[in-house]
Parts: sequence; C-alpha cells; structure tokens
Amino acid sequence: MEQRKISRAVISRLPRYYRYLGDLLEAGVERISSNDLSKKMQVTASQIRQDLNNFGGFGQQGYGYNVKYLYTEIGKILGLDKDHNFIIIGAGNLGQALANYASFERNGFILKSLFDVNPRLEGVTIRGIPVRMLDELEGYLQENDIEIAALTLPKSKAEEVADVLVANGIKAIWNFAHTDLTLPKDVIVESVHLADSTMKFKIAEDCCGYGHSWTGPQQFVFKRKGTAHEIFTGRRTDEESRSVYDPADRCTFCGSYGEGSIKNC
Repeated sequence: MEQRKISRAVISRLPRYYRYLGDLLEAGVERISSNDLSKKMQVTASQIRQDLNNFGGFGQQGYGYNVKYLYTEIGKILGLDKDHNFIIIGAGNLGQALANYASFERNGFILKSLFDVNPRLEGVTIRGIPVRMLDELEGYLQENDIEIAALTLPKSKAEEVADVLVANGIKAIWNFAHTDLTLPKDVIVESVHLADSTMKFKIAEDCCGYGHSWTGPQQFVFKRKGTAHEIFTGRRTDEESRSVYDPADRCTFCGSYGEGSIKNC
C-alpha cells in the first residue's frame, strides 16, 4: 500500500468502523453499501468513501464492501492482527475495572500485570493477573516485552511514573490520571479525563441563537456566537466557523445529522 499522511481525524474514526463491521459480521451480513453503512453509523456515505480511500479503497461500485474483508483490513491498519502486551499502573477501583474488561484480549491487547503502592494489594490477582508493587516496575519492564501502559493513579504521581515508563521503552500511554502529560513526541498518549467528559453533557444555553438543543455528548467549539444551527446544517461554510463534532449528534430542531459544512472536519 502506498504510504501517505493520514489525518488524525480519519484515524480516530477507524475504531468506530471496526466496531460496526464487527456487529455486521456477528449478524451474518456479508456485504454492505456505503449508503447502508452510513445509515447505521449516522455519517454520510461520501465521508465513508473518503475515509476508506485514504487506504486505497476497499469497495466495488455496484457491489459495496465485503464486510469480512473490510473488517480484517481495518483491523490490520489498527494493528489488531498482532498481540500487544500492556500493564496497568494503579490497582484501585478504576484499574481493577479495566483489568476485568475481557474484550481487551479479543482485540489483541494482553494485560500482563498491575502495579500499585498499597501493600495490601501485593499478590492479589485479578482474572489470574498479579498485582505487583510499584517499586518493581522498572525491573519488570526491563525483563518483559511491554508496549503499552495505562495510568489509573493520582495525578500527583502520573508524570513521575510516565517518565519511568518512557525511559524503559514504553511507546504508548493510556492516561486516566487527571493531568496532561509532557512526554517525547514519539510517545503516543491517549488521555481520558473522565471529569472533562461529563462536562460535555452540559450545553451552553441558547448556544445557537435559535434556542436549539443538541442530543448526545457535545464537542462543539463555536468561534462565532449565534451560528451553531447554520454551521451544523451547512448554511455557514467559512473556515472560521468550522467545528469538530460527534457525528452521532443531531440538532433537535431540524433532525439533521451533520449534512452541512462541518461534517467530520
């Protein structure tokens, strides 16, 4: 496949394609058109075709997409055709909840160990996976092939632990600590700030001047007050008014699912 620069926005949508295609496979669907897939995913058919064309295109005109083939190929792009070992730093409630999520293994992410500072947790196992003390972390990383670490520890310790991880070869960090990490550019950091996420449920009153409300969690950032509805429905096209949004959101005034100028910017 020809190497080309793919936007982060496109890459961020691939897991959603993968999930929907997996559901179609389980339902016994063998092929699907971009139009039918767009109805299920609430994005436009043209957006689907544009996204997939970044990787060479997988469909045939008049036939659509072979679901199993497309699912497999997107899985390869996401690296899900290989196993990836990971650890969790912080074996409290959140860390244990992640450790109990069995779907990680189905997607090739193999949990090898948890680490914590609480001596009462030493030797405890979660689904057969041991909890080790944090002072064992550096030696463990040097002796084991670990690619990814999840941080579910207090923010006061997050940066210090992240530095230890990076110094010992970790190239991807799933950060649940309530802080932003400053790490080398070659380290992938996916931050999940739970408190920030809940704030997106609250929409500013009269955000668009029409008094419209929006369904679902929001990611709108409006640079001009009073233009939300026009932007969403495509009545505004200037770059200054563009925003990023979740394609599943829609305006409850007109029922639009983002057919306008900002779709999947």
